[in-house]
Amino acid sequence: MAAAWLLCAALFSSAFCSSGAASFTRHLSVELNPGAPAPHAGGDLLHVRALGDNDTLHFLFCSQGAPTLLLVHTRVTSSYVSVDWERFLSRNASGSLRVEPVSSIVSSTALVFSRLLEYDDVNNTADMPDELFPPYELRNITWSAMELSGAAARLCGAVAQGSICLHLSVFDGEGRDEIWPRLLHTANSSQVAVQLNGLLPRSQRSRFLLELHSVGGVYPLNTVRVHRSIDDEFTPSIFKVSEWTSGTNESSCDGCGFVLWKQVAYRHSPPALEDASPCRHTEPRRQSGGALAEAGGLALAFFATEGDEPDGVFGLNISFGMAGEPFYDATKFLSWTALVGVGLPPSDTFSPLVAAIMAVGLGAPLIILLVGGVYVCLRKRSVSSASGYEPIN
Repeated sequence: MAAAWLLCAALFSSAFCSSGAASFTRHLSVELNPGAPAPHAGGDLLHVRALGDNDTLHFLFCSQGAPTLLLVHTRVTSSYVSVDWERFLSRNASGSLRVEPVSSIVSSTALVFSRLLEYDDVNNTADMPDELFPPYELRNITWSAMELSGAAARLCGAVAQGSICLHLSVFDGEGRDEIWPRLLHTANSSQVAVQLNGLLPRSQRSRFLLELHSVGGVYPLNTVRVHRSIDDEFTPSIFKVSEWTSGTNESSCDGCGFVLWKQVAYRHSPPALEDASPCRHTEPRRQSGGALAEAGGLALAFFATEGDEPDGVFGLNISFGMAGEPFYDATKFLSWTALVGVGLPPSDTFSPLVAAIMAVGLGAPLIILLVGGVYVCLRKRSVSSASGYEPIN
């Protein structure tokens, strides 16, 4: 019985300790096109400043060139963003966006949504062939003005008679999204959801891939680790989480950036279990800064110095769909969600409800066995006493 109670206590303490992290919050302030001449052409720049007790996170989301999310972590509460708009709008002006003071920067990471790739899966194997359809270069898309709602933004562009939309959310504390995949977020993270809606596929067996680039100076994202879990409470049937990190020692890299996603996409909105579709990723590969320089925009403006290309560039592809699953033409919709943040990626733990179920499920049989054993012993003793014989032992 003692073992059962110890098990219950351990499970409950783990669940409640994990929820205690929600006490840490940040103060968010939102500004669109900070200091920009109005009106201007060339895409929007959203700045969300997340102020902590002794540090600041700057989330910058830009539709100039390829859509890019830049996250800069500073060790002071007085850091600010400075933009030379005349040079910034030219797309090829490196160093035209700065976070001051530069000496306060702990880490900086950019996630660039570079291209949308499409191929004809003739044999229904979901293996990307050598020949693809001409890619959709996201830097060449005309993006709509950002639609803001608090610390969230929506950005859409027309592609192949349909649209590709990116939904950004920045958080002031711990929690979960209301819709699947319900990623766990913290005050050190943001979330980007990508939706392909109504695109006209170039074959009846088309499948898509999303090409991503990461840029990081001191801590480039060069490794993807896959974690497995037995708990699918928040994302049913999905047991794998991918973390794109710098691959350094986690305990000594609290300021490092990360990109996290569950290996699932959805074929309808809102998502449902029957619409879940596993997704895969390639291994990150180092890229030349030239390809990123062509995309222009935010990453080039922040990371590149005059005359030099950005360093620490890695790229990978996210492929949607597995062998035997419906092709994109079946619903003409796909959604995929990723978390982008600094520090250690948030890790799912069992909720108090699941912990209670496990405690009852594991503890009840032990209690029944113990109570039954005690009852049998007492019953035998009472029978022996009634017979008049003294037991030898």
